[in-house]
Amino acid sequence: MLFNIFILLAGLVTLVWSADRFVYGAAAFARNFGLPPMLIGLTIVAMGSSAPEMFVAATASINGQTDMAIGNALGSNIANVTLILGLTVLLGAIAVQSQTLKREIPMMLGATAIAGYFLHDGHLNRMEGMMLVAVFFILIGYLIWHALRNKSDDPLENQLNDEIPTDVPTPKAVLWLVVGLVLLPLSADWMVQGAVGIAKAYHLSDLVIGLTIIAVGTSLPELAASIAGILKKEDDLAIGNIVGSNLFNILAVLALPALIAPGAVDISATSRDYYMVLGTSSALGVLILLSGRARQLKPWHGVVLLITFVLYQTALFLS
Repeated sequence: MLFNIFILLAGLVTLVWSADRFVYGAAAFARNFGLPPMLIGLTIVAMGSSAPEMFVAATASINGQTDMAIGNALGSNIANVTLILGLTVLLGAIAVQSQTLKREIPMMLGATAIAGYFLHDGHLNRMEGMMLVAVFFILIGYLIWHALRNKSDDPLENQLNDEIPTDVPTPKAVLWLVVGLVLLPLSADWMVQGAVGIAKAYHLSDLVIGLTIIAVGTSLPELAASIAGILKKEDDLAIGNIVGSNLFNILAVLALPALIAPGAVDISATSRDYYMVLGTSSALGVLILLSGRARQLKPWHGVVLLITFVLYQTALFLS
């Protein structure tokens, strides 16, 4: 049991660190080749924090733990809104001003609805996986096209630009890119092995492990990025990181078990957990819409979100 806990924690720490190095190297490499900051920000930087979810989902699917992969995708979205955003808002009110972000939130809700349609019959097949990936690239392509076509002074563009490393020699950028690519799958495998061992020891299902320990662990990059954003007064970046990650998880990450190991899905994932994802994602949009002209999330919103997270996690373990 202690070995399983150790390998899970070792995998988690390495996974988070290697994801950071991968994003650092890839973003620096892209900047050195002259790619526009908004393009780098909306792809490598904005989506890079979801690399842990992607590699864990792929590894779990390959190992036959499909429900763990699905639980990771759904649980990460729940954790992003309730735990990550809740903790972030407690540090200070967040104002949403970016037009790009205001387009991303309806996209996130639409993507969540599409995923729910595919999950409702209790199965995921390869065709549905390919459709999820296709929707993902269409939406990201639209955001990039719109951002590059409309050269308005979007606060998110300026904040993303500040996050891209500068003056990094190309060989160094390539080195960190390779290090990340090597360690990400290796650490994801450690984490899945440890989680499986813990699940067997405590008689927990793969789905519950994916929704709890793994989901929270793989969401740590989002927590770090969001807290850093709010401390630097980059509100749009703080919440944009969460919205972008949720969009990536519900489309690209959820597509991996469908593509790698298609088949039946735990009934709890298609009912209880999917509706929790839908509810928390909708709540995020509603909170912003009802926050007045300032579009501001306040600390009391964070308290409500954190209470929701605790109640949901408690319900999972009690069930």
